[in-house]
Amino acid sequence: MNSRVDECVEAICQKGCQATRNDLTRMENGEIIMEISHLSKKEQTEVQREIAAIMAVYGDACPVD
Repeated sequence: MNSRVDECVEAICQKGCQATRNDLTRMENGEIIMEISHLSKKEQTEVQREIAAIMAVYGDACPVD
């Protein structure tokens, strides 16, 4: 990953588990969320993949935010 992608992943994750899950759903539905709007399509896809991998650790549940 590049630093721009890393920064976006970090910004999204800082919002908490449920908000991050919601953002992932929005990205999976083709929406370009604010945090990734300045990235290239390739970088946006990288952010989405990285967030999906991180959220897979939690399964269907989020710890208390």
